[in-house]
Amino acid sequence: MSSSPAVLMNANLPLPLFRRGKVRDVYDLGDRLLIVSTDRISAFDVVLPCGIPDKGKVLNQLSAFWFQKTAHMLPNHLA
Repeated sequence: MSSSPAVLMNANLPLPLFRRGKVRDVYDLGDRLLIVSTDRISAFDVVLPCGIPDKGKVLNQLSAFWFQKTAHMLPNHLA
């Protein structure tokens, strides 16, 4: 029997939680914020009980792509 892929519903890092959004957890690092994209699914302002494996990874890759493409127009937070 094959096991289901792991799904990250909550980051649960040992850091101060700044806010938990529908699909992202934001942690306070003092002078910076750490944004963690999870695998949570949101539809019609409701977070559904199951997630999509690697959804957070894809969200991060999409964000990185566009932050890099637009960096010459406007500075952004991408390190």
